[in-house]
Amino acid sequence: MYNLPNILTISRIVVIPVIFLSIYIHSTLWSILAGVLFVVASITDYLDGYLARARNQNSVLGRLLDPIADKLLVVSALLIVVANNLVHPLSYIPVIIIMCREVLVSGLREFLAEFHVGMPVTRLAKWKTGFQMTAISMILLKTLPLIGYPIGVIGEGLLWIAGILTFITGYQYFQKCLDYVCTVENNKKNPVKQMEEEVKKIAVKVKKSVKNAMEKTTNIPSKKREQKSKNVSKKIVKNKTNSPQKKGRKAKTSATRKTVVNQADNPK
Repeated sequence: MYNLPNILTISRIVVIPVIFLSIYIHSTLWSILAGVLFVVASITDYLDGYLARARNQNSVLGRLLDPIADKLLVVSALLIVVANNLVHPLSYIPVIIIMCREVLVSGLREFLAEFHVGMPVTRLAKWKTGFQMTAISMILLKTLPLIGYPIGVIGEGLLWIAGILTFITGYQYFQKCLDYVCTVENNKKNPVKQMEEEVKKIAVKVKKSVKNAMEKTTNIPSKKREQKSKNVSKKIVKNKTNSPQKKGRKAKTSATRKTVVNQADNPK
């Protein structure tokens, strides 16, 4: 549980209160510190997933905390941006879209989890996260001397791009959830389709069990398996031939043959 990827994920949650203090501490130095901490936290968002895959350290705790840490970090940073008037009031629109989308997707995931249906992250959603992190980092570093203002303007433009991508991905997730709900409702109305779905689920389970059984048997070489099956079949044939029932049958048939021969030689 306490491996390096999980520690990086937890560090993103721990750093949020420090960044959030920039709302109350109005100084250039503290604003720069908040921006730098957010940049570092954004980098750890990439590093923890990369290290988990490279070191084969995927864990249940990491899968639980990673999306939570991302949402807490982004929402907290957006609140700081709005509270400190770091963007134009018109740019509050993408901020609201991003925050509403996070609530929407969390609700959809919770709903689909009851039916054991996953909602995988799309490639466009990853691009959206990258634009969000970059835009917020630039806006928080707006107080830097000399280069701060142009960086803030670029960050505000990227925030609008992130807002558009956020709206698109949110609509895609909502459409997938709506399609699933419509499918379930149609299956309830049509019992034949419902039976087909149940049969498909059972077939998938049987296929998985057969596949697992085949994977277990692949550990034995094919020649050895063939030789083993031949030996087993030979033993079965041998046991059948040497069984007492077969011996008794042979004795009975030989006795009947003798009586038939004696009757033929000594007719009454």
